[in-house]
Amino acid sequence: MFTVKSLVARSALIGAAISLVSSQTVAQEATIPDLEGIWTNASLTGLTRPRDVEKLIVTADEAQVIAANTSIAGLPVGEFEAPEASTPGAAPAAGSIDFGLRAYNDFWVDPGSTLALVKGEYRSSYIINPENGQIPRVDNPVGLERRSFGSRYLTGVGDTSGPEALPLAERCLLGFGNTSGPGMMGTLYNSTYQFVQTDDYVMILIEMVHDARIIPLYASAAEARANARPAVLQQWLGDSRGWYENGELVVETININPEQMAQSSIPITADGKFTERFSRYSDTEIVYRFTVEDENLYSQAWTAELSYHATDGSVYEYACHEGNYAMPGILAGARRQDWEASQAQ
Repeated sequence: MFTVKSLVARSALIGAAISLVSSQTVAQEATIPDLEGIWTNASLTGLTRPRDVEKLIVTADEAQVIAANTSIAGLPVGEFEAPEASTPGAAPAAGSIDFGLRAYNDFWVDPGSTLALVKGEYRSSYIINPENGQIPRVDNPVGLERRSFGSRYLTGVGDTSGPEALPLAERCLLGFGNTSGPGMMGTLYNSTYQFVQTDDYVMILIEMVHDARIIPLYASAAEARANARPAVLQQWLGDSRGWYENGELVVETININPEQMAQSSIPITADGKFTERFSRYSDTEIVYRFTVEDENLYSQAWTAELSYHATDGSVYEYACHEGNYAMPGILAGARRQDWEASQAQ
């Protein structure tokens, strides 16, 4: 059995002539799942289900076939470990359609080797509702200005007018692939998390870009919602508040920085919210479920589920900007091109 911290409420017998607190205790039904430890959610399962797969739960053999046909970093199946993708010192051609994809060699990449295993079941998608495993987007979304950097990642060519023109992950402000959440999913590498619990807070340290979610805890959902920060404070990772309910940690998040949402794979507007639930399934597994609600972007609330598995590994420092000369190089090169263009006129 896994370890839980049980809350015990002491009951006092109150009466006009009673001045002593009863030594008897009343068992408290609420339990607090022990989430502490180091965990990984690395897998080859995606948020949405492959179009040619109908089932959410697949057999081990089916999972092996799906995993073998899953592209990594956008490269076609079988090409990620090809010599041209991993030869040290062999830079891809500038501006080629796979420039950004082949900029890594396979030594640095650790996305997982199997589909997600959740409660002993292989899953073909993280989305469990709707049943088709797809995001139920509305035809005409409102309230969100999206920023797409897909072409930049593919070709290495994009807006270099200043630091703010670069993606958040490239600026080392937030991890890419929605690793930091809300809606925390693994990505190409650094899909490791450390959970720390105190009486008043839960802290989730994300290895990718060393983000940390510090979540205050309250006695109930009503108290948590009553303590929401002012809407004007649109923080990175949002305003998250938690409470324990039926053996789960429940975390509700609103007011996420619009710039983060503009680049997120799971965006919400100022009217939306995330509800995350963490439960301890076994000694080595946390089941993580999150629900996304926003009528501006989605035709219904939708839910995804994945697992965090215990790992013996460490959380390594993600020194993204310390000693990283890529951004000054990018901007300096762009200014040089601007100067050369002005001289040619």
